[in-house]
Amino acid sequence: MNCEEAKDILLLYRHHHPADEGDPLVVEALALAKRDPDLARWLEMHCARQFVLREKFRQIPVPEGLKEQIIAEHSASQRPAPRRRQLVLTTAMALALALSAAAYWFNHRPPVEDNLPIFQSQMAGYALRDYQMDLRSTDGGKIRDFLKAKNAPADYVLPAGLAQAAVSGCAVQGWGDKKVSMICFRTGRPLAPGVESDLWLFVVDQQSVKDAPVDDALHIARVNVLVTETWVRDGKLYYLGLKGEAAELRKFL
Repeated sequence: MNCEEAKDILLLYRHHHPADEGDPLVVEALALAKRDPDLARWLEMHCARQFVLREKFRQIPVPEGLKEQIIAEHSASQRPAPRRRQLVLTTAMALALALSAAAYWFNHRPPVEDNLPIFQSQMAGYALRDYQMDLRSTDGGKIRDFLKAKNAPADYVLPAGLAQAAVSGCAVQGWGDKKVSMICFRTGRPLAPGVESDLWLFVVDQQSVKDAPVDDALHIARVNVLVTETWVRDGKLYYLGLKGEAAELRKFL
């Protein structure tokens, strides 16, 4: 399997869906993504776009009485049919709808130019995965020196609350052709065995994220299972997240 074949297979891949995770072709394509950095970045973007689209669909209000209207109109236009035939027709209609939705998404999918929701989703994915820190250290100065040596943002300004939090290390993540500094902290809550952080700060050049905030206000949002705050300062975009509630997150601002 080559990279293009893997992309074709992963286009309809649903992250952490049992049916997809058990598909031999999907398993092979995911294994290739772990070995191929370009394919891995493509998969990150693909999963991030899927998350944003799902969230947008969930926000679409369903008109009151629509379900009942559809059922009533369908029943009035159909003659009684054997149960097996009804099941076949229902399955065929569902499959056709799914294929149509997939084809529409493929032809109208967002361009590679990346906006703020995609950035937020992708960075949240980094935090929630079993990531590996590039540097483990409780010394904030050493972390800045490491990030600077890797040409990642290192002259960030920590909010007063976050400056008091225990730092545990950092990593450099990719965002297109830009580098994102990922600084890992501990909130002080008990951590599961093997877990080294539960509070994450991402810093990137503000201009590299389309639709980034232009003011210095805090913008709270829930992304996946993370509660997050986004803000900008001196040309940089800051993105802070943890598993919990907004009140807890604001202790670190």
